[in-house]
Amino acid sequence: MNAQVDLTRNQALVLQALDGAEGPLSAYTILDKLRDDGFRAPLQVYRALDKLQELGLVHRLESINAFVACCQPHRHDHEMIAFAICGKCGNVDEFSDSMLEERLGTWVRAHRFKPAKTTIEIRGACADCADAERELESPARSN
Repeated sequence: MNAQVDLTRNQALVLQALDGAEGPLSAYTILDKLRDDGFRAPLQVYRALDKLQELGLVHRLESINAFVACCQPHRHDHEMIAFAICGKCGNVDEFSDSMLEERLGTWVRAHRFKPAKTTIEIRGACADCADAERELESPARSN
């Protein structure tokens, strides 16, 4: 978490819930986790999430309508961020790729397109889940 940012109590609680989660959380899951802390309405969660996104501390994964804490909040000024989302275990890897950013930037300039937002999400199976799937598919070697 970026220590230079002053967060409200609700924002800090939502960020802590996401930081401590093993995977992405929906707003309603966050609400359920924070009921004992005084959260009663989805609007409380959504307001906190909106501000946390604005500050670059949280990302919304659009394809699964869930949120994750940013793994490197200080690195988002000039980099394009992408997410690899495992559909089996729910693991999310956040990464940036300067070559991809450069290629998209070239296309944007060439087409005089003015992007409002760019979200790159790759859905599939992480290495562990893909390996486990291959092991299940391979014939028994003990014959």
